[in-house]
Amino acid sequence: MAIKLKSICAAIGLSLVSSATFAQSYPTKPVRLVLPYSPGGVVDTIGRTLAQHLGDVLGQPVIPDNRPGAGGIVGTDVVAHGQADGYLLLLMDPAIVINPSLQESVPYDLFKQLTPISVISSSPLVLVVAPDLNVKTFDEFVAFGKANPGKLNFASAGVGTTPHLAGEMFKQTTGISAVHIPYKGIAASYTDMMTNKVQFAFSSIAGAQPFTSANKLVALATTGDTRNDVYPDKPTVVEAGLKGFVVDLWLTVFVAADTPAEVKAKLNNAIKTALAKDELKAAFARVGAAPKGTTTEQAATFVKADYDKWKKVIADGNIKPN
Repeated sequence: MAIKLKSICAAIGLSLVSSATFAQSYPTKPVRLVLPYSPGGVVDTIGRTLAQHLGDVLGQPVIPDNRPGAGGIVGTDVVAHGQADGYLLLLMDPAIVINPSLQESVPYDLFKQLTPISVISSSPLVLVVAPDLNVKTFDEFVAFGKANPGKLNFASAGVGTTPHLAGEMFKQTTGISAVHIPYKGIAASYTDMMTNKVQFAFSSIAGAQPFTSANKLVALATTGDTRNDVYPDKPTVVEAGLKGFVVDLWLTVFVAADTPAEVKAKLNNAIKTALAKDELKAAFARVGAAPKGTTTEQAATFVKADYDKWKKVIADGNIKPN
């Protein structure tokens, strides 16, 4: 028995030494960053920027790897079932917490098979309305909606997207009736808003800004915790009176859950260093995002809170996928 116990202790000790040695030398080869959408979108743009700067910090190339499909599920699954050694990362938006509640099933367990390393960026939405509504403030818009039931349509880039669920949460919070009009891409909806075919949308700031600056759409409020630098004269939705109404098109880096703790810590520190670079900040700003950076514990708490929020909105609205 004593010999067996010594053998077990020796094996555990060797395992701990091997793990520590691995973490100290990590990374010794290129790291892959899975981007679960097609090239050209915000996730792709931010992902490629992050990959460049993170690679500089880690001393190994970080290679962007587009794996589009099923609203991010395909790429997420690659990492959830991939090697848990820190060489396979995932950059994902709020769809990762929406899909498990919206879809009948997903091929992974978000909280058992994946671990968030850091929330890397924050990007609130902006509520924009058709000029023909002749409303100039958030309060006027809410008053119009309540006085004209059934006369409002709102646009999004598709069922289950964050802008769609923001609209649903707006309906649930205010009691306003509005019909969701999904578009294949949000850009087409701007033209329809300008002609009052749809009346409002919760849009990305990068997408809406050219239209609001040209007075072709009217911006009423943003959805962050604080006012946005692009629209400093517009209140947040919370300021305007809807308590707790915060919507963020955040992006977070995830790894497989069994990745060694030392590697997770090294990645978190490397991401923090990369996010502090002025060149990265400028690149993020061009697509309406601000670098964030969190501890792994803060990231886990943040992701779980957003999961709970959207799960309730989906259930209360009886929202189904296409």
